[in-house]
Amino acid sequence: MKFIHIADMHFDSPFVNLSDRESLGDIKRLEQRKVFNKIIEYIKENKIEYLFIAGDLYEQQYIRKSTIEYINKLFTEIPETKIFISPGNHDPNIKNSYYNKFKWSNNVKIFNSNFEKIGTEEADIYGFGFNDFYCTNCNIENLEIQNKNKINILVIHSTIDGANLEEKQYNSIPKKILEEKGFDYVATGHIHKLDYNTYENQKIVYPGSTVALGFDELGKHGMIVGDIKKDSLNLEFIPLNETEFVEIKIDVTEILSNDELLEKINSINIEKNQFIKIILIGKRNFEIDVYAIYKLVENMQIIKIKNKTKINYDLGKISKENTLRGLFAKRMLKKLNEENLSEEDVNIIENAIEIGFQALE
Repeated sequence: MKFIHIADMHFDSPFVNLSDRESLGDIKRLEQRKVFNKIIEYIKENKIEYLFIAGDLYEQQYIRKSTIEYINKLFTEIPETKIFISPGNHDPNIKNSYYNKFKWSNNVKIFNSNFEKIGTEEADIYGFGFNDFYCTNCNIENLEIQNKNKINILVIHSTIDGANLEEKQYNSIPKKILEEKGFDYVATGHIHKLDYNTYENQKIVYPGSTVALGFDELGKHGMIVGDIKKDSLNLEFIPLNETEFVEIKIDVTEILSNDELLEKINSINIEKNQFIKIILIGKRNFEIDVYAIYKLVENMQIIKIKNKTKINYDLGKISKENTLRGLFAKRMLKKLNEENLSEEDVNIIENAIEIGFQALE
């Protein structure tokens, strides 16, 4: 049987922290629609029998009825495809959600907070959905496969092997327990990074977010296409990006002015589908006015500039001065030369040096 597995579409996400450019949120929301339409067209062309949506299809706080109607209209265009949705922490199956108050296409099954099995001719599909914005225990220990001779698939939004307190609030499930259950495929979501085929015959899969939502989601995004039999599993990742987030680092050590830096930024070769974050690194020889530079950048695809440079102080030379600056430099040099400093320790000391010299000016 053929299936598509997606997760973490986050329809109608506000994208408020992505950029100062006002139109970017609208561009990304339009991209979400384009990508979802691509998925439906792929299903039609390839006669895909199942669509698994493993949570966070939309943003409960921001979702518009018109968007739900758009999604459902596309579902009605693939009536022969069985669609299974596992609500997640951003689109929980709560009382006032569209999962409850909207009439979905007949080929759509939406799971709730009790494990449920839907039997089809080809497979048994098990599913679980969030009924709140948090889930600390889905009681998967009590779930048992009823017919191990069939293809058994689990659709669930979860954190596999969640270790810290935050991760455990989002349906943390030990991988060992999932493996012991014996599912032929686990379609999961929540982690926005692609994780499949990292070892032979991987059965527990994160497709990653279908559309990249920000600069913490670099690289390609898309869907998993699978072909499963009881004794075999073939998976393929298909990128769907309309746009891609890219980070570019610029070392300012040899740059002597804001004008020169702006010229360097404006000379970057940027592909048409890319959104760029510039990260300034190195030792700076001048005060960098990020806001002023940002306003003068020629390419509108550069949507963020982050200054991670350090002031180019010669601590050895300054430490020889018979001044407060000299005394401060001498003490900070001693700090930097201490043994067993971590990278974090060095960063803290360097920040303290910069703040200290600014205070002494």
